[in-house]
Amino acid sequence: MNIRANHAPTAELQALDAAHHLHPFSDSRNLAKRGVRVITGADGVWLTDSDGVDMIDAMSGLWCVNIGHGRRELADAAHAQMLQLSYYNTFFMTSHPAVIELSAKLAELAPGTLNHTFFASGGSEANDTNIRLVRHYWAAKGKPEKQVIISRKNGYHGSTVGGGSLGGMAAMHKQGGLPIPGIVHIDQPDWWSEGGDMSSEEFGLARARQLEAKIDELGEDKVAAFIAEPVQGAGGVIVPPETYWPEVRRICAERDILFIADEVITGFGRTGRMFGVETYELAPDIITIAKGLSSGYAPIGGSVVTDEVAETLADAGDFNHGYTYSGHPVACAVALENLRIMTEEKIVEEAAADAMPYLAEKWGQLVDHPLVGEAKIKGFMASIALTPDKAARAKFASPEGTVGLRCRDRCFSNGLVMRHVKDRMIIAPPLVINREEIDTLIERAVKSLDETHAALEADGMMVSA
Repeated sequence: MNIRANHAPTAELQALDAAHHLHPFSDSRNLAKRGVRVITGADGVWLTDSDGVDMIDAMSGLWCVNIGHGRRELADAAHAQMLQLSYYNTFFMTSHPAVIELSAKLAELAPGTLNHTFFASGGSEANDTNIRLVRHYWAAKGKPEKQVIISRKNGYHGSTVGGGSLGGMAAMHKQGGLPIPGIVHIDQPDWWSEGGDMSSEEFGLARARQLEAKIDELGEDKVAAFIAEPVQGAGGVIVPPETYWPEVRRICAERDILFIADEVITGFGRTGRMFGVETYELAPDIITIAKGLSSGYAPIGGSVVTDEVAETLADAGDFNHGYTYSGHPVACAVALENLRIMTEEKIVEEAAADAMPYLAEKWGQLVDHPLVGEAKIKGFMASIALTPDKAARAKFASPEGTVGLRCRDRCFSNGLVMRHVKDRMIIAPPLVINREEIDTLIERAVKSLDETHAALEADGMMVSA
């Protein structure tokens, strides 16, 4: 691609970044020493950095650039909306065409009776909304004691105080006094790491039934909701055993609690259907959306709720909650154009019919590599578990994440943006990636695995914990 925009030299940009920019989820001093990689351009599935190096963006930015980089139509939609109405709020009994049209479009696309959207600027904000929304919902139904929300360890629901509390990331909970009261966690359905001697089917049922046991322990009259990602994303692309979701659906249907499906990553085509709940045949009361809603071109998120939830809230009068940028007209216009492109070009359907099964075939073959113990994929979310002993599903003796970081660095050096989560390597490419680009992705992944494996052997690190 080699997009070479006019910009300062890389070293100068790195120095300015180190001096003034605080990065998310980063050790600032270590990052300053290494120097950031400065991304200056993007087109389709390709990125270009400040040195003119091209890389495959196998993470869709941050799970979000579903239709690929560089679609002029989205820039044109933002430009036109800014000229027409750059901003107005949705407080004070007002609205505007973009948010009205987007709300209607989401009702058309979402399954079941998920016909109403409360907008936010991203997934973290939307999940904060969900905390207040479900508690207000139960108070409106005369059950104010139903306050507790059940989530999963190693799940991710954002990094605000509320979203970070809903998530089950131990490292996040160590900072800032998280989780806040009224949120509890059950174990994740990660058979590779935690399944022990159970079959994946047995393990899936056992982990699902932890939800039932936790509801019984707390008391159904105290539990407001269960929140979970259809496929855990930031936790390492944890694809649950096939027995897991049917059992969770049974439990939710039998219990007087709400089910929140966090579709921030899985929504808008990532699993091969427009929503992950369609892939797994789930019936949520609320879905959290963001990322793919605008393909990352503008910050937007929301909570899509069923008719019954919306009617209950309406009967309760004012819902004293909202954000300055709820339903921002420019973000809504960009999202509308993104959804138009996805629908008219049948991007999800075409990916599901061709590129997704092709990637699944190629990705599955990675399990034959001596460094890989498991290769999991659902649509365009995939992970490999790195291990020194695949038969034993063993962890490395080195501190968790050491090997994953080394592999990630080799990927970057080989022109592939592949993320590591501890010692798992994960990808989530744009939905528009083609077979030739998938071949390149796999070639670079194999090269990076080979180099990592050789270095680990040389350093005596292929040792089990």
